[in-house]
Amino acid sequence: MQIREIRLRNVKGLHARVAARVVKVSNRFKSRAILVVGERRASARSIMAVLMLAAAMGATVRLEIEGPDEVQAVEALAAVLGAPGDLR
Repeated sequence: MQIREIRLRNVKGLHARVAARVVKVSNRFKSRAILVVGERRASARSIMAVLMLAAAMGATVRLEIEGPDEVQAVEALAAVLGAPGDLR
């Protein structure tokens, strides 16, 4: 299992565009990815679940990824979550 904590640097936090990017990147991998913010947990494959985390700028998101391509998945998702602006 890969675990990494990322501090959100995006001014708008984990908003819809970032959440959509998280889901899109997560679906490229076979591994199961979970985002944890405080006591809340969400599958990285569900945009509604990711949005319900309501993570603001500066919040710490814990990535928990388990599966055959977990190393690549944690790097890709950490890049999306740690980006200072919107990635397209």
